[in-house]
Amino acid sequence: MLDSTSQTLQSTNLMHNAAITRPPLAKAVRPVTIIAAPRLVSRFGGTIVLASETFQYTGSFKFRAAYNVASRVAQDLLITASSGNFGQALAYACMLLDKSCIVVMPTTSAQVKIDAVGQYGGTVELVDVRVKTREQRVRELAAEHPEAYVASAYDDPVVIEGNATLGEEICRIPFPLDYIVAPVGGGGLTSGIVSAVRRSGKPIRVIGAEPLLANDAARSLKAGRIIRNETESETIADGTRTLSIGQHNWEILKDGLAGIVEVREEDIVEAVRLLFGLANLKAEPTGALSLAALLASPELCRDHVVCCVISGGNVDPALYRNILAG
Repeated sequence: MLDSTSQTLQSTNLMHNAAITRPPLAKAVRPVTIIAAPRLVSRFGGTIVLASETFQYTGSFKFRAAYNVASRVAQDLLITASSGNFGQALAYACMLLDKSCIVVMPTTSAQVKIDAVGQYGGTVELVDVRVKTREQRVRELAAEHPEAYVASAYDDPVVIEGNATLGEEICRIPFPLDYIVAPVGGGGLTSGIVSAVRRSGKPIRVIGAEPLLANDAARSLKAGRIIRNETESETIADGTRTLSIGQHNWEILKDGLAGIVEVREEDIVEAVRLLFGLANLKAEPTGALSLAALLASPELCRDHVVCCVISGGNVDPALYRNILAG
């Protein structure tokens, strides 16, 4: 009888060998997990359903975009910048497709995410963002490897279309939704969801959830133009530490978002606790932003049906213990 490690390795090898056929994205990803959470409904009122990507391959929605990119570009080497989730998703996608990748990550990234990139076969380049931005290091690596494809974690039509598959699945939930609330960092997830909702023809409004400490998307929406952060934020929601929303994303979101809720750090922490305590779901801080938005704007729940996108569950164990312990 195989132990759990051997079973995991055997399963990975089988998927790796099978992936030579390059299945289409819809068959490569796991369907989103839809969770009815009656205790959250009691806490907030209204009707809340969770669309969780914590059980997606590599633990977040990012696998949808990463696989779409890696399977569609001709290059065998891909370079990207990531806080962790896109990096590990790209590393796993490249492993399945017999490609390789270099992932530039901040030194402040969660160790669990740094480790995962390496475990999936990716090469990690750590940078101190106070000295050099991730984007600067990516440009240096691109000059060193002119044969490589530089993959944006969010600002790419192929990324947006990969993320749109999540929106398509949510639109197939068999009851009417008033709102879909999803985290906003670079805008790849929300622009994919907006694109899917538009194609569905359903009157669902998409709301972004963004940390107040990293609110460039909210400020951009108010100003009607992209506004960049001067430095990477230190919000606990590390997936939103982008300098600005992407240009491709902005073209969709400037008219496609019904609004952005700016969320305090204490609400993000409380949302992580509530998801664990009332929905039995482990979420990373970025993944809990949508529920945190309901704490910040409870009127969204009143007499409405709201789908909260829980975008990922890759949280450092020590940080998660501290959050749950208060």
